[in-house]
Amino acid sequence: MAIYAHSVTDRPTSEWELLEEHAAAVAARAAQFAASFGGSDAAALLGWAHDLGKMKPRFQAKLSGVQNGEPHSGEGARLLQNRFGTLGPLLAACVAGHHSGLPDLNDMARRLATVHDPVLPGWMSVPDELAPFGPLTGDTISHFSIQFAIRMLFSCLVDADELETAAFYDAIGGQTVTRAPSTLKTAHRDAFDQHTAGFAGAKGAVNVLRTQILTHVRAQAAQRPGLFSLTVPTGGGKTLTSLGFAIDHALTHGMDRVIHVIPYTSIVEQTAGVFGSVLGSGEVVEHHSTFDWDGVDDDEDLRRLRRVTRNWDAPVIVTTAVQFFESLFAARKRRCAKLHNLARAVIVIDEAQTMPRKLLRPCLAAIGELARHYGATVVLSTATQPVLTRAAGLNVPEALDDVRELAPDPPHLYRTLRRTRVVDVGPMDDEALATRIAGAPQVLAIVNNRRHARTLFEAVAELPGARHLSTVMTPQHRRHVLAEVRADLLQRRPVRLVSTSLVEAGVDVDFPLVLRAAAGIDSIAQAAGRCNREGRLSNLGEVVVFTPTSEGSAPPEEVGQMAEIGAKILAASDDPLAQDAVSEYFRALFWTQGEDALDAAQVGPPEGPLTRGLMTEIAGSGDACTFRFAQIAEAFRMIDQTQGPVIVRGGRWGIADNSLNDLAYAKGSGGIARALQPYIVSIPHHVRHELEATGAASLWREDLFGREFLLLDHETLYDDRAGLRLDRFDDVGFMNF
Repeated sequence: MAIYAHSVTDRPTSEWELLEEHAAAVAARAAQFAASFGGSDAAALLGWAHDLGKMKPRFQAKLSGVQNGEPHSGEGARLLQNRFGTLGPLLAACVAGHHSGLPDLNDMARRLATVHDPVLPGWMSVPDELAPFGPLTGDTISHFSIQFAIRMLFSCLVDADELETAAFYDAIGGQTVTRAPSTLKTAHRDAFDQHTAGFAGAKGAVNVLRTQILTHVRAQAAQRPGLFSLTVPTGGGKTLTSLGFAIDHALTHGMDRVIHVIPYTSIVEQTAGVFGSVLGSGEVVEHHSTFDWDGVDDDEDLRRLRRVTRNWDAPVIVTTAVQFFESLFAARKRRCAKLHNLARAVIVIDEAQTMPRKLLRPCLAAIGELARHYGATVVLSTATQPVLTRAAGLNVPEALDDVRELAPDPPHLYRTLRRTRVVDVGPMDDEALATRIAGAPQVLAIVNNRRHARTLFEAVAELPGARHLSTVMTPQHRRHVLAEVRADLLQRRPVRLVSTSLVEAGVDVDFPLVLRAAAGIDSIAQAAGRCNREGRLSNLGEVVVFTPTSEGSAPPEEVGQMAEIGAKILAASDDPLAQDAVSEYFRALFWTQGEDALDAAQVGPPEGPLTRGLMTEIAGSGDACTFRFAQIAEAFRMIDQTQGPVIVRGGRWGIADNSLNDLAYAKGSGGIARALQPYIVSIPHHVRHELEATGAASLWREDLFGREFLLLDHETLYDDRAGLRLDRFDDVGFMNF
């Protein structure tokens, strides 16, 4: 009797997919994915076993239309659990969770206790043992390496399963999804060379030095894969230089893709745009998580977008640090599908100093694992290189070793590119700040929270050239403000910009004077990167650090701690942005917080048991490696307070009603999400719920898209100059938002 994996409504069973054919296809593709880290045999076994439960008569009846809730993942999982010793339950977790996510091992064992042993079909043979592979070979294998390898195998399985299932249904439906080139080609290097060909004749000392840096770094591409740092002062051309090295290095060593990791969602689009202008927009995929792309089904390009943002099968990916690092510790299928494509990739971590301190040790462990066992190269790119290596004095087990610097003599580069001086003026209230801003025709003031930025802007709003910049403004609003600012700076017209730290996130502006609220040395260095950026001043630009004293100006607790240590460096150093001073700052920051503070996440459900620290949790899983995959994923959160989008409607910066009406006829959420992107503001979920509950916002097309799209219905809550203003809505008390 034929056993099927997938049925097709209103089609004869002769057109259904046989289980044997599906299992063989998934096994072959999963093995191909795992070849880069030696896991082909294990991945193929997962492919053969993952759908064994579909052989049950009740499941076959389900495929024929009988309504029942018969599961199908337990039988293959039980087979693997019972056959392969210590490794068995770990392989079983991949099969048990292939439609949802990796389970906690103890929970899975209880679930499988009620599952019957499967009867193997004649077409499936199972080996008596599975030889150790890649990361699981050697005399000492860490628990971290074991759980990481299981996530990689899980990634191979779930991606292969989804791709093969989609291929079957696409063929039945007469649809095809054109696979874009998934790996780097020499054409990408040719495009980069063509783009940079004119740099050699560039005029100006800064442009000449940028070209020299680019040439020097690209010449290092033949070095063996592994860990690198790229320490180039702001304005030295790090972004293009890192791309040039990554392409050259990947092609030299037969690596597959470039993954560029950025700390801030606000500049993913900007960086992807730069890379797209160099390589071609179709070669670069940007991936962040403002909207959920799972609803994409109406257009071939959007189906491709869904696939490549799910599994990162593209030559160049630009993504956020949140998306990248949280995926490395994820359990859910959707987040894990991309992991196998990190093997044999060149991964550039931009602004490496922004890795969260409470998760620094797990982040470093993952970086080291990718370089050590998965053929990846990781480049830590920043102007203010944090102390992340054992040689530099980081005294934690996960400190990195053998990190090679790509830039030519970073201390010399800093001295050559130095364009600012930093002055600490101590306490200043808003009145004094406003006076200082009024006295400078072109000035950038950066403060530590949105409330203070708004209050200070209101104090100077009537001055010529006064403008505001904050994440509570829509992307198109921010782009417009920055375009005006850049134009006015070039024309030497008045510009008085009050901003949150958003402006430090790679935003290309060039002010003669920057006022920066007290913060860590790394933040002050980023602020300095917006001052005299192009070296046009006859003297050094001035960066004035002040300690705000007005009500509502206090920084978040973590920023305050960094500011205290930064103040000591400012007082002790003639040049607090020099490399030695920056290193001393990070050493003091890490030493003050201690080893435990660098791995501080609480792992476990609220009712317990709780473990402090992900590395402690993983190492403490015992000889049986009973990893709590789901709990580890839940604990690894780079942003404590999750956010969701609200769509601004009407006014100058919201989506117009006629455009919204046009979108009502779109079929899939993917195209709608892209169209709405310029009009969104991300806000905490509790604020989002309160807006809806009080009638200030309403769900749009809830019948089709559920809670995905929330429209801000009160146009007065969005200020044309300052952005979202929830304090204007009396029933919503979010003055601190």
